Amino acid sequence: MTFSLLGRCARTGQIGAAGATSDIGVGARIQHVAGGVGGVLTQHRTDPRLGPRGVALLRSGCGAAETVAALVASTPHEAWRQLAALDARGGTAHHHGARVKRERGEAHGRDCVAIGNILSSEAVPAAMVRAFEADPAAPLGDRLVAALAAGEAAGGEHGPVVSAALEVHGEHSFALADLRVDRAADPIAELAALWRDYAPKIDEFVLRATDPDRARGGASGGVPGGVPGPGEAAA
Repeated sequence: MTFSLLGRCARTGQIGAAGATSDIGVGARIQHVAGGVGGVLTQHRTDPRLGPRGVALLRSGCGAAETVAALVASTPHEAWRQLAALDARGGTAHHHGARVKRERGEAHGRDCVAIGNILSSEAVPAAMVRAFEADPAAPLGDRLVAALAAGEAAGGEHGPVVSAALEVHGEHSFALADLRVDRAADPIAELAALWRDYAPKIDEFVLRATDPDRARGGASGGVPGGVPGPGEAAA
């Protein structure tokens, strides 16, 4: 009852993930990403512990296929697990356990991999990959949102989608974007609206973290001492 995609931007090196499901709070469980390292998806009878374990394997130098193989070998319940990995070079791999419910599917593309379970059609992941690949010059977040929308348009799950999430990671240790719609009637549309609002602010948020003196509302603007003036954001 989940469809998701890991993707990499070859131009910027950014890595991200997006997913949606018919249960509440998908973003807290399925996607695990680290900038410059790669990402892991863990879903169906989801074990969130496999995500950080997979990222650690990628960080140690394992490729996507080695990472998925190690995760499968290390869990006694692999038959219930659906996994995917993307490494920093764009390599991809997936695993469907024998007890993962149908329709299930996967699709691999250039710098991306999509997986899903309890889908209306096994073609959903392929639709997601096509949408992600359609405009390689677009911002990674745009491409991830487009992939989710394409998965839904291709049939999505058997039931209505309730939650959706998006992450984008770059060169810093923190996420450039980590957006979640934990429960809504149309979570993918709401996530797309959140991304449209958030994306233009990313550079400013990064500047506040890395060079606060140059950030709007910092010590050089508004009120002396960095106290924000009227209408200025302090976050």
